[in-house]
Amino acid sequence: MITVAGVSKAFHTKGKSALVLDNVSFQVERGEIVTLLGKSGCGKSTLLNMVGGFLPPDNGTVLLDGKEVIRPTKRCVMLFQQRNLLPWRTVLKNVELGLEGEAMPAADKRERVMEALRLVGLDGHEHQFPHELSGGMQQRVAIARAFAIQPDVILMDEPFAALDTFNRYNLQDELIRIQTQKKTTILLVTHDIDEAVYLSDRVLIMSSHPGRIYNEMLIKQSKPRDRTHGDFHYYRKKILEEFELSGVQPMPEYSI
Repeated sequence: MITVAGVSKAFHTKGKSALVLDNVSFQVERGEIVTLLGKSGCGKSTLLNMVGGFLPPDNGTVLLDGKEVIRPTKRCVMLFQQRNLLPWRTVLKNVELGLEGEAMPAADKRERVMEALRLVGLDGHEHQFPHELSGGMQQRVAIARAFAIQPDVILMDEPFAALDTFNRYNLQDELIRIQTQKKTTILLVTHDIDEAVYLSDRVLIMSSHPGRIYNEMLIKQSKPRDRTHGDFHYYRKKILEEFELSGVQPMPEYSI
């Protein structure tokens, strides 16, 4: 579904050039959840923005379903850490925002929005405004807006990082449930090892300065996963060992 082939990217500031990504290649199959895991500054968000068509690579190519990505499209939508909800619009109207400009009857559009709200458990809240919702519920609105578009791919840039632990765990469960039902392809960026192990079919481990894919780990544990299970801790330990081998020193506890 996604092919990244030999991608490099440098940024230029005040006459200086910094190579952020160097010769990065990987593929994501249809229906997979794949995570780019790495320390802050390794270029994983830059890579995600190139897959989404927001940034062009300096070298290499990015393909979506065999076609070169040159601009953002509704086949591939981005879900950010910031919810980006419009405070003057209701939940229903915020979710409907992604469908504006679509040539479909109003009744069909409304049904698609309501289906997305039911998926995230927010049916009955459609007439509330963002300030009337908790942080977790606001992020559910953002997730519903993404799924209402019915994209082939959702790109997620640390979408749960600003939430407390319980909301984060609940939304991770919701994401797995919805993705299993819809078979949407998801490419996720995180620096949280636990999140990567819990959500991913595969984890792409990145090293820094410049960013490269250092290794790939297939997570064979069935979903939904038990965070206390020995297999879960096995994968977390293996990922920590991979970072030590790559020369990237992990931060304390579970984050990198």
